Parts: sequence; structure tokens; C-alpha cells
Amino acid sequence: MVEGIPDVIGEELSRSMDPLLRRMRSALMRMLIIALMGASCLLAQELKPFALPQPQTDGGRPLMQVLKDRKTMRDFATDKLTPQLLSNLLWAAFGVNRPDGRRTAPSAMNWQEIDIYVATSDGLFVYDAKRNQLEPVLAQDIRPATGTQSFVAAAPVNLVYVADLAKVGSGPDTGVFTTADVGFISQNVYLFCASEGLATVVRGSIDRVALAKIMKLRREQKIILAQTVGYPKK
Repeated sequence: MVEGIPDVIGEELSRSMDPLLRRMRSALMRMLIIALMGASCLLAQELKPFALPQPQTDGGRPLMQVLKDRKTMRDFATDKLTPQLLSNLLWAAFGVNRPDGRRTAPSAMNWQEIDIYVATSDGLFVYDAKRNQLEPVLAQDIRPATGTQSFVAAAPVNLVYVADLAKVGSGPDTGVFTTADVGFISQNVYLFCASEGLATVVRGSIDRVALAKIMKLRREQKIILAQTVGYPKK
């Protein structure tokens, strides 16, 4: 064999393989990106409706004592609420309490136009009072976006009260009615929290435009208020 020939052949092979290796690396990167996107989609699909336990409606403290203890608290522990406690909370807020489908809080002309979105570390859900379950919306922890206060990011539950204006009339007082309806619901939450020893605060400091985009709300849906719920920080 002539001296130097193998070196020349090796260099030629190296030069010819460089573009091939670059194409292979590029193809592998595209495959990785597609795989990651697919995994993200699968994660969203895995967020399924969550059937809540039947609410316990035979407990609680006397009303006058609860009214005496009702207060706003802004310091929350990070512990999750149990499914039973969350079920009781949502039923007290705006659950079905009669066979005809009417609710624990009044609404103007029985519009029942307020939806309660529930933001937790597991994702974003909307409360279906008739089925007593949480319907999945986003497989994403959006708690930091539910308010401008620092505590919202770590508190276990943030309720976002959304008025569906497609369900209401077009009179001049519609805004007053929907705001009042949210007030009834938030007060129910306050009284439940006072009864169960939970901390809560209703909040109006929200970037509503940004949050509505994150929640993928329709144009007819308007964020009114939010309310944080959790165990008191010790």
C-alpha cells in the first residue's frame, strides 16, 4: 500500500460525513421537539373531569357564631384542601340545594350566570354544580396569574368568579346584577371558611385581560372577582 493513501481517504470520508452528521443532528432535534410537544398535549389530555365527593350538608357551626368569626385573612399555608373539604366549599359557594336546580346563592332572575373557576397546583377547572364535579380547563398551574398579590401563587385554591353574559339580559343594570351575584357567592365562601377554620380573602386586584387570555375565556365571559382559600398560616 502506498504511504499516505489511507490518510487521504480518511480525510475525504470525514469531509463527506460532516454534512450527513449535521443533517442527522437536525433531524434528531426536530424529532425531540415534536416528542416534547406531543408529551405536552398528552399531559393536557390526561387532565380529566374530577368527580367530587357528595357535599356534607349536615355539619358546621351555628350561624351567629360564624358571623361573629367571619374575617379576611391573607396568610395561607400551602397544604392542599382535601377533596371532601373542596366539595363542601364549592357547594356552600354556589351548589345546587333544591330538586329544581336552584342554588345556595341567589342570582338575578335565576340566571345562574356566574361560573366558579378553580385554580390549583394541579391545573385550572370549572365547577359543574349540577354534576358536582370539576371540569378540566388547563393542565397548567395558573395561580400566580389570578391576582397581583404575592400570596396567590402558593395558596392552595384560588376561585375566579366569571360572569357569562350570554346567559343574562341586556338591560342597563346587568353589570350591577352580576356583581351582586358574585357578592352573594363570595360571602357564602367567607361564612363556610369561618365555620371550618379556613382563611380567605376576596380580591379585585387582577390583570383581567391577561388572565382571560390564559383561561381562554370567550368574549362574553367577564372576570368579576377572585377569592383565595386555604388553611391559615401558622
